[in-house]
Amino acid sequence: MVEDEPVIAQALVDGLRGEGYAVDHAPRGDDGLWMATEQHYDAIVLDVMLPGMNGFVVCRTLRERGNDTPILMLTAKDGEYDQAEGLDTGADDYVVKPFSFVVLLARLRALVRRGPSERPAVMQVGDLVLDPAERRCRRGDTELELTPREFALLRFLMHHVGRAVTKREIVEGVWGDDELDPNVVQVYIGYLRRKVDEPFGTSTIQTVRGIGYRVEAERR
Repeated sequence: MVEDEPVIAQALVDGLRGEGYAVDHAPRGDDGLWMATEQHYDAIVLDVMLPGMNGFVVCRTLRERGNDTPILMLTAKDGEYDQAEGLDTGADDYVVKPFSFVVLLARLRALVRRGPSERPAVMQVGDLVLDPAERRCRRGDTELELTPREFALLRFLMHHVGRAVTKREIVEGVWGDDELDPNVVQVYIGYLRRKVDEPFGTSTIQTVRGIGYRVEAERR
């Protein structure tokens, strides 16, 4: 749940936990984006007017990264254009403050039952397979254990298969933080190579000198 008003946030956390939900709370939009990137959730309750990054941007960024977790927008902005913008950025439902907790709970249950609105396509480069819906990765018959950040990085690279992408593009697409040191990409590329390439004698993740990185069918 991403909500910056302390009273509302605490009431929602207490109420949802009382209904049996495990709840993580982020008071800022950028914190919520980071948490949703690092972990898998069944649903996200997302305010719009947030410090750090507004809810529309959080929602759009998650969808652009392929995150298909159901999103329920919760906000005081009740204009029809605001609601349309929320849905256009990828939200699955929209509840306006002040709201009935009973109604919110019913809508949240419906979203969780329905699950992701569209199953992302399985991605494959050679015998490296990434299944975004199942959050699984394998090389041939071997299952690979990736952290959420490694998974997001590999997905970004595979989405641009055959094209060299810069460190800055990767930072913006995977971390969503323009101020992050691009050299962090090199560190995570190293982590990925040690899992998806080196044990198999392949070089799917290639360095393009002076540009960045590219994913292509492995070279043996």
